[in-house]
Amino acid sequence: ALSVLIVAFALLAPGGHAAGEPWHVCGDSGEYDDKSVYQANLNLVAAALPKNASASPNLFATAEAGAVPEKVTALALCRGDANSRACSSCLANAFANLPNVCPGFKEAVIYYDACMLRYSDVQFLSADDSGPLGVELTYTVRNDANATSEPGRYQRAVATLMNATADYAAYNSTRRYATGQADLDREFPKVYSWAQCTPDLTPGRCRDCLAQLIAQLPVQFTDSIGGRLLGPRCSFEYETKPFINGPVIVQLPATSASSGAPAPAVVPTPPASATAEGRKYSVPGMVLIILLPMIAAINLVAWLFSWRRRQVLRKAKQPDPNYSTDEAEGMESVESMLIDISTLRAATEDFAESNKLGEGGFGPVYKGTLLSGDEIAVKRLSKSSTQGVEELKNELALVAKLKHKNLVRLIGICLEQQERLLIYEFIPNRSLDLILFDEEKRQKLDWETRYKIINGVARGLQYLHEDSQLKVVHRDLKASNVLLDMNMNPKISDFGLAKIFGRDQTQGVTNRVVGTYGYMAPEYVMRGNYSVKSDVFSFGVLVLEIVMGRKNSDCYNSHQSQDLLTTVRACYLNM
Repeated sequence: ALSVLIVAFALLAPGGHAAGEPWHVCGDSGEYDDKSVYQANLNLVAAALPKNASASPNLFATAEAGAVPEKVTALALCRGDANSRACSSCLANAFANLPNVCPGFKEAVIYYDACMLRYSDVQFLSADDSGPLGVELTYTVRNDANATSEPGRYQRAVATLMNATADYAAYNSTRRYATGQADLDREFPKVYSWAQCTPDLTPGRCRDCLAQLIAQLPVQFTDSIGGRLLGPRCSFEYETKPFINGPVIVQLPATSASSGAPAPAVVPTPPASATAEGRKYSVPGMVLIILLPMIAAINLVAWLFSWRRRQVLRKAKQPDPNYSTDEAEGMESVESMLIDISTLRAATEDFAESNKLGEGGFGPVYKGTLLSGDEIAVKRLSKSSTQGVEELKNELALVAKLKHKNLVRLIGICLEQQERLLIYEFIPNRSLDLILFDEEKRQKLDWETRYKIINGVARGLQYLHEDSQLKVVHRDLKASNVLLDMNMNPKISDFGLAKIFGRDQTQGVTNRVVGTYGYMAPEYVMRGNYSVKSDVFSFGVLVLEIVMGRKNSDCYNSHQSQDLLTTVRACYLNM
């Protein structure tokens, strides 16, 4: 993911616009100087893009100039209420100012009230739904005035209005633009909104982009009466005073806005004609007859989706009769960790193959980047998995309660659109096996590092077996389930096959032997008996692998070579 330098930060004045525009973000993809080929290509783009965007019906344009690695890719968009002259002037200023506020940066973006401009040496334009949304370049502007009377109710009203505005922008406007208004109370009689995407996004992609921004409302704008999140692909703003030079498209009545319940958006009848730079627009009554039922239907579908989601969550909280009370409580505790599917699709670029980290019996794991910049690993239940749902429930109940520096940390979960997803912290060095069993990479594992890994895994196991509030047998400890952070500290992962023991319980028996051959204790393989000693056996195999740098062969299925345990046992007997 592109790491960025936030060069400036501005706050909105109470009840008004920000005094600090423009706002800008400078990237670190590379640098250039005034006499470079990149500068010449940037000049070519600057000469054409403002004119092309202002002449477009959508006030949007893209441009490219030159060849890699000095190729310039640029995107410009003006706010939907701007006229052609204002758009051209704003973008001309953007091209003049951005090289000054981000001098020498090949990747940069600048935001004004009326327009935004982005250019980069990295290709970010895409005609399909897998293209990047550039959320790492989003800029937050917050109104520092807070709602003093029932701030929770105010924020619910804002969220309802913003979602209705986003729905209209994505699904009802070819320009991907909408404005809104909601009636509130005495403290704030009205709240106004704006949402817009670049018109080249599909409706679903636009809505996903806006959903990711709107999800930041309770985080970035707690109690605030106004604010905006500005991104290169989508943006939104809300305020208690009008800030758009045009008609309100979406209106919510007081009852719907204040309660936070979904309600049909009302499109007001505009005047018979509206003038913008001398051009007249008439809206026949037939358009309203078509639009109103359509908008009401969209809001009904949104309400049904919300109702269905609540049903899914309610089921997720109900304890399974085969689970202990502690496990049921674990399921309840994860409700606070729910993450929207749209957020995860945006973070992983819709689970792009290029972001795939690997795949296990549970399903594939993808790397993602949240709007905050935090990197995550998303574990996605394979739809072809027969035991995946039960393993997921098991992992949820366990990992939500387990907290230790040598266990991978669960960040959130998602149970939407028939998806079952676990979101973990991203561990940069990935799994131990990828380093240990690679002849070149394992050169990084000196004896001190190997000892640190062994010691960390042992501490993690001790926590699972003795020190946590639950007594847990992992049952699948192996090199691929040990992740290494930036400092090569180990973290045990993948609790899909783990079992919870009572404090006085010493062993369990199962008819379904699961795990990885070569790591499983003989009594477990042959009779289904498992205990904390089973994990100790797996740990012993792992220690031998770490010390010798050799993978233990599948001694139950492979006849091609002698497995590691047999080799070590023979050496021991010949001592």
